Amino acid sequence: MPVHAESIRHGGHFVLYTASDPKTFNDIVATETSSSEVTSLLFEGLTTIDPITLKVLPNLAASWETSPDGLRWTFHLRHDVHWSDGVPMTADDVVFTFNDLIFNDKIPSSSRDVFTVDGKIFNVEKVDDFTVTFTLPVKFAPFLRGLSQSILPKHCLAQAVKDNKFVFTWGIDTPPAAIIGTGPFKLVEYKPGERLTFVRNPYYWKKSIQGDALPYLDKITMLIIASPEGELLKFIDGGIDYLAVSGTDYPMLKPLEQQKNFTIYEAGADFGSNFLVFNQNTSLNTKTGKPYVDPIKSKWFCDVNFRRAIAHAIDKAKMISIMMNGFGYPQHGPESPSSGYFYNPQVTVYDYDLAKAKALLAASGYEDRNGDGIIEDSDGHPIEFNLMTPANTSERVQMAGIISADLKQLGIKVNLVTLEFNVLVSKLMSGYDWDAVILGLTGGVEPHFGKNVWHSTGGLHLWFPRQVKPATDWEKRIDTIFDTAVQELDESKRKVLYDEYQQIASDQLPVIYTILGAKMYALRNRFGNIKPSGYAGVLHNLEEIYVKDQ
Repeated sequence: MPVHAESIRHGGHFVLYTASDPKTFNDIVATETSSSEVTSLLFEGLTTIDPITLKVLPNLAASWETSPDGLRWTFHLRHDVHWSDGVPMTADDVVFTFNDLIFNDKIPSSSRDVFTVDGKIFNVEKVDDFTVTFTLPVKFAPFLRGLSQSILPKHCLAQAVKDNKFVFTWGIDTPPAAIIGTGPFKLVEYKPGERLTFVRNPYYWKKSIQGDALPYLDKITMLIIASPEGELLKFIDGGIDYLAVSGTDYPMLKPLEQQKNFTIYEAGADFGSNFLVFNQNTSLNTKTGKPYVDPIKSKWFCDVNFRRAIAHAIDKAKMISIMMNGFGYPQHGPESPSSGYFYNPQVTVYDYDLAKAKALLAASGYEDRNGDGIIEDSDGHPIEFNLMTPANTSERVQMAGIISADLKQLGIKVNLVTLEFNVLVSKLMSGYDWDAVILGLTGGVEPHFGKNVWHSTGGLHLWFPRQVKPATDWEKRIDTIFDTAVQELDESKRKVLYDEYQQIASDQLPVIYTILGAKMYALRNRFGNIKPSGYAGVLHNLEEIYVKDQ
């Protein structure tokens, strides 16, 4: 009997890379991509998103139905899902993930912002071992998309919750074998600063359309490469199998496609943003009783004319030319053009114009009173601040240099500070001791999933997180928009609301956007089942990718 062609697909090794060490293996408390890149291979949600159509598909849940009023949802779980230690996944794990983790006030999780509507959480109940109901307090338009949220194992983590140690559980010092998920791979080794190693999860539930057990690959190595230059050289030398291609890399890589046996895939504007944000946190440090931000600087940062002047001093065309070799897009608001339906192309645009910037500064009393080349505020304080950015992201370091040079022409002194990424995140998320930062966030097609950034109570409301009440009227309005739109099932009405939020964001500029990269990927031709997606790239179906001609 001839061997079916599909049977030879199993086996092989794929080498990826990441820019920095993960901060945690705990997907519930992870807030940065260095961690989520790892956990995305280990954990899964009840639903997933089709990378081509962007429609919601069943995943750990095989099917669902909802009540006529849209408030009660019943999910029927797959019966063939096991954790990577062989224990069956059941309704208890789903209930645990939501009730004991996401909705636990003692656990800092940005997911709670997404699954909270009007300050109310969802009621999650077990019906039987493979049936779970979610009762919503109000209609929740993005509910099914939100259920791509990772499910975690109760049998591994319940004791940590009971002992109030969950936040410190599954940290980077955890033995890899203790990290248990339902994803296609499991972590077997972590060497800080060097690599992470994953192997096939033998209990993985998903099958190919031909009925083959997935994943096909035996092993994945994720090298930790701290610089884009290092990533590029490693790819050219054959040390990694995949590369996110920047515009500056393209002219070097394109002529090498045939010689080095790889293909560059182009997929439009990136979802991930690059932005400048000023610290507008006016609260007091509860430990010291002093303001987190120097009140002198806080006055500048909270001045919208100051922020608008800075926006006019950002030369996006120059950034795209110098940093991306022309492969990039200017960003004017919080949503990427690739997000589709909810993107608002009519937001306020701040053209590069230093004369306009100077006029705005002068209107707020900023001028050079002593002729030293540095402008002062109306109280005579020179305008000087520290601008932080991750040291291992050369594009953002370049961006900071371009912005600093233009601000110098305005008479503003900028001290550029580069920090290791996790140190920077700690300052932003807990220390609050910073002036300004150039950073980025991932994006997507559903605006509500940016609630933890845009709602005043959100943990990622970077310029002033976790406010007791909105600090400004415009923040209050954005709160109202997000609280209203999430309950509106009519997409055309949601569109009007989300257009307004984008307009407010571009007018008030709590986040000053810069440029979006062009989504380009290089991948070795020896791999099969490559299905490029503008939404998810070329590795979204890593469990289906196989090595050809083994």
